[in-house]
Amino acid sequence: MISAAPFINHLLARDDRARHMLQAHAGKSVCADLQSFRIHLLITADGYLQNAGTEQQASVTIHIQPSDLPAMLQQRERAFSYVRIDGDADLANTVSALSDTLRWDAEADLSKVFGDIAAVRMTAGAKQLWQHAGQAHQRLQENVAEYLLEEKQVLVRPAEVRQQGQQIQKTRDDTERLLKRIERLERSRSC
Repeated sequence: MISAAPFINHLLARDDRARHMLQAHAGKSVCADLQSFRIHLLITADGYLQNAGTEQQASVTIHIQPSDLPAMLQQRERAFSYVRIDGDADLANTVSALSDTLRWDAEADLSKVFGDIAAVRMTAGAKQLWQHAGQAHQRLQENVAEYLLEEKQVLVRPAEVRQQGQQIQKTRDDTERLLKRIERLERSRSC
């Protein structure tokens, strides 16, 4: 079992309000189930977290599909829409609220080790790297879509589908008109 308690406690140490929210749930535990491993944490009386024993039943379990993690990281405000939650609804709401508000101040932590200037440059570089990775991901999606649309022709553009539908409708209408004309001509010949 992996322990995230030290990292989360580091974030909680900077946020009295967050610890106060957790104190209301002292003695309860939260389990994040990521299929391949679980993170099971117990809330202490002072609002911090510690590893929960394996015998303890989780008060709330958050089931996370590992394949959803990239989307959850990109859209933090919608992260909880990707999970399934079992257990104490009030505690689940608290965990959801904390996931939205707790943020790691990497610059402050790095400045303690490397100094202020280096910390600013390191975090700026990391942000830029993250941004470039996002842009590369976007370009890859666009290239794959273009390949599937243009080269393999596996996908069809919505405008082409609409145009094809309109053409089918026009052909159907023309066919109906033609059948009615033929019907009228046959009636006029029989008279």
